[in-house]
Amino acid sequence: MSTMTAPWRGPVVVTGTDTEVGKTVVTAAITAAAQAAGLRVAVLKPGQTGTATGDPGDVDAVQRLAAPLTGRTLASFPDPLAPLAAARVAEMEPLELYTAVDAVREEADKHDLVLVEGAGGLLVPMGLRPSGEPWTVADLAVSLGAPAVVVARAGLGTLNHTALTLEALDRRAVPAGVVIGAWPAAPELVHWTNLSDLVPNLLGALPAGAGAMDPGVFRRSAPGWLTPALHGVLDDWRAWAEEIG
Repeated sequence: MSTMTAPWRGPVVVTGTDTEVGKTVVTAAITAAAQAAGLRVAVLKPGQTGTATGDPGDVDAVQRLAAPLTGRTLASFPDPLAPLAAARVAEMEPLELYTAVDAVREEADKHDLVLVEGAGGLLVPMGLRPSGEPWTVADLAVSLGAPAVVVARAGLGTLNHTALTLEALDRRAVPAGVVIGAWPAAPELVHWTNLSDLVPNLLGALPAGAGAMDPGVFRRSAPGWLTPALHGVLDDWRAWAEEIG
């Protein structure tokens, strides 16, 4: 399993061990850190679901927190379901894999870093291939030759979900690293033991509640949450743990 030490550029897929693990806030943090390092950043969301509520979408949230140079949502569906299921229920055209691939490559020609935020976990059906077969975020990463950031929970149950996701990526030869989406303000034993187990693959950890921060504070803080691979300055987990603890 490679987490790669050189700063990641070009297309990078942001996925998660599950839904509601903090992918959007992590995407914003990577955006903020990369832009602080002088990179031109695009954020692309292939499939946004749950738009019937009228709430801001994930790209809107990233724009508010980190203001990427470019933000795009390729397809939006009303129901809060996996994108392919949401398209089917709404009787809308599902997103085609190579439409997404072409959109990411188009942005990669104009930006130093393109963050592609998935929906839910790695193998959630996103849309259809030209053959009519479903495709996933894993398939998108393979098609792009892109590494993956896996956003994980800090607490009980995360080791299995994270290991399964990393194994699925490794089997597809997709380089991957992990970011903890919400590190608790008062960590318990399970959080510390999970941290120890995750450190070999860990590329960052965001504090719980980061998404509610003032955008200016968020942008100034983000580099300290991420390692140099994700354009941050975090280089010593022991020192980080002592500071947090």
